[in-house]
Amino acid sequence: MNHQQLRVLVVDDNQMMVKTLRDILKIKGYQSEAAFSGPEALEKIEQGNFDCVLSDIKMPDVSGVDLYRAIKAKQPHLPVVLMTAYATDSLIKEGLEEGVVAVLTKPLDINLLLEFLASLTQGRSVVIVDDDPEFCRTLSDVLQAQHFKVKQFTEVDGLVDQLDASEEIVLLDMKLKGHDGLDILREIRDRHPLLPVILITGHKDELNADLKDGLEISAYTYLYKPLQMDELLKILTQIFHQELGRILGRPANKPH
Repeated sequence: MNHQQLRVLVVDDNQMMVKTLRDILKIKGYQSEAAFSGPEALEKIEQGNFDCVLSDIKMPDVSGVDLYRAIKAKQPHLPVVLMTAYATDSLIKEGLEEGVVAVLTKPLDINLLLEFLASLTQGRSVVIVDDDPEFCRTLSDVLQAQHFKVKQFTEVDGLVDQLDASEEIVLLDMKLKGHDGLDILREIRDRHPLLPVILITGHKDELNADLKDGLEISAYTYLYKPLQMDELLKILTQIFHQELGRILGRPANKPH
């Protein structure tokens, strides 16, 4: 995705604020649309495809948090960033707990916002590490249908050297031919401390202790085969939004 393809919805009851933001986005090569209320924003989201929503947190009809809840119910993958002039507002805590990417304080740090939007154009790849080629192909087809970029590794030799912590999420099978998943996880952690890794296994009882050890080595979470795709997609979206939030200064949180 390039700048011209990225579409941002700017939501604020302050029309001058909306105009200023849209002018900046236009100069930087991004497409944008305006909404001056929560209901208008929801209507536009239903009618068109957006890559990000920037919304004021305090609006007369619907708060930015309520708007986010409505967006999350219909399009959970859509990143939402809230904006506020009230740094201690209780709505900020609500928004972050609900799962917004971040809450930015007005006046906005435009350079930071542009860095965030640039990261949206890059996206993240899902790296499947599994010695079962059929599993890799099937999962890859499902993820690509959901607009994820996918890489597949059925061999782990040289894997760690090819990973990019800034652009990837790893799905790591715990039982690979001639290799221990925990050892591979340790190698990844030594080289890429912040790279999100999701452990997967079809040996629930046998590897239960190893999975818990994996969490101690900072695996993000673990999933059992056969994978529940709704759960996997939810976790991938959560990781993606948390990584975006880190760009905007928000620390990442692991799932409970």
